[in-house]
Amino acid sequence: MRIAEELGVDVDVVVYQKTPPDRATLESIVKKLQDPVTDLVRRDSQFQKLGLSDADVASAKQVVDILLKHKMLLQRPVVVTDSVAIIGRPKERVRELLS
Repeated sequence: MRIAEELGVDVDVVVYQKTPPDRATLESIVKKLQDPVTDLVRRDSQFQKLGLSDADVASAKQVVDILLKHKMLLQRPVVVTDSVAIIGRPKERVRELLS
């Protein structure tokens, strides 16, 4: 958000915890994603607690299904334009995309 403000770019911030993306939104992000689709899923303690493995998120369909069930596993930030989506880590990637 701060980078967009610095660059004077208007953005819509979606708080995924309050407004989780639906299937159509996730599928749209996956189609635009420049990163490997499996990178959309956080591999944190929650991932491990759920007993998930890389095999559970090996395909785009699996990633979407997992994120619909467990919204907290969505990697963030995800930056989406009309034609491209990226995972905004490191934050310099966001600056490059929005410049």
